[in-house]
Amino acid sequence: MERAPIPAPQPVSSRPGRGNPRILMYSHDTYGLGHIRRSRAIANALVAAHGDLSVLIISGSSLAGSFNFAPGIDFVHVPGVAKSENGSYASANLRLDVSEVTAIREALIRQTAESFRPDIFIADKEPAGFRGELLPSLKLMGSMGTRRIIGVRDVLDSPEVIRAEWHDKGAIRAMTDYYDDVLVYGTEDFYRPLDGIPMPADLHSRIVYTGYLRRSVPGGAAAMRYPRATKGPFILVTTGGGADGAGLIDWVISAYEAAPDIPLPAVITFGPFLSNKQRGQFLERIERLPKVDAITFDPKIERLMSRATAVVAMGGYNTFCEILSFDKPALLVPRSRPRQEQLIRATRAQKLGLLQMLIDPVEAGEAERDPLVMAQALTALRDQPRPSQANMPGVLDGLNRIASHLEPHLGTQAERATASGVGG
Repeated sequence: MERAPIPAPQPVSSRPGRGNPRILMYSHDTYGLGHIRRSRAIANALVAAHGDLSVLIISGSSLAGSFNFAPGIDFVHVPGVAKSENGSYASANLRLDVSEVTAIREALIRQTAESFRPDIFIADKEPAGFRGELLPSLKLMGSMGTRRIIGVRDVLDSPEVIRAEWHDKGAIRAMTDYYDDVLVYGTEDFYRPLDGIPMPADLHSRIVYTGYLRRSVPGGAAAMRYPRATKGPFILVTTGGGADGAGLIDWVISAYEAAPDIPLPAVITFGPFLSNKQRGQFLERIERLPKVDAITFDPKIERLMSRATAVVAMGGYNTFCEILSFDKPALLVPRSRPRQEQLIRATRAQKLGLLQMLIDPVEAGEAERDPLVMAQALTALRDQPRPSQANMPGVLDGLNRIASHLEPHLGTQAERATASGVGG
């Protein structure tokens, strides 16, 4: 079937009657916190670079409102969907079939695009959206002259898995037919996540490697009272959303149980999606350990990251950006199922000298984890080099490069005023 041509985008300054520039972002959020946290970082940076910009984020995350958004940013919540460990999907809250929920989401996304009329649209990771829900809106925004951008993280999965998965989802076709730019939120030297995906040469030429997204300590008061251990040197153990973090948490706790002489204490963040049953079991064990404390969830995790002496994590994209941003010696224990994303990222980062990696033997099919292996790795963190010693200039320039890339498509206040016949 012949592909429809991408409509030529109209420059912002040629649209009569338009006021301040607008960006619409899409974060499908079927699992964890990664997508909404990445979208938030980009949105905050864009409104800081463009003082008259409005950014509207479409999200299915139930925790989107827990995070700090700068003035000029708001979000539209669509019904959530949840992804199980076996890869299947269901409605997160509504007692409806996932197909019904998808139809509602699709209609809300289209209505938002039609009303908001964005100058730029940025989708996170999924070119066609969840179950193709973006396609009607992509067509609509093309007719409006919206600049449509797909942004992907540094690593998606193994090339053969992504190629097959995106083909089955219609994602390759959507990216080819509807997107004007492809932003990769990483560096080409670190990893090329789209190498295994067939695309026309003209679209391939639109790929821009931005670099990683630098994080900073949020302003305002802390979101909670931190444990006493944070007043001195400590190891921060974080599993992101926590839905798949129980194995790492158990291994760290067992290390302190087996080797109480580990030099640095640990502060564990469970994450909001760790089950109440697992959290309760872990807290019972932690109460008996003088060198381990825990909190449930900190929406300003960057504060703890900046204070920490070292970090232990699974290797998700946002945590990796924070480790680089705050220059912390780190140990990654990556998940390898159902995706190899974390394993690929951790393996590459270790090879480049940015951090150390420890393979979870249970992930590799063994029956149990050795507490003393983790204890040894935790002890080694105290003297481990920082990521900056790997000397990778420009690795954290992502937010600035995104803002610079979008600048020509936003126009300036003077250009918009001239186009509207104001001033002179």
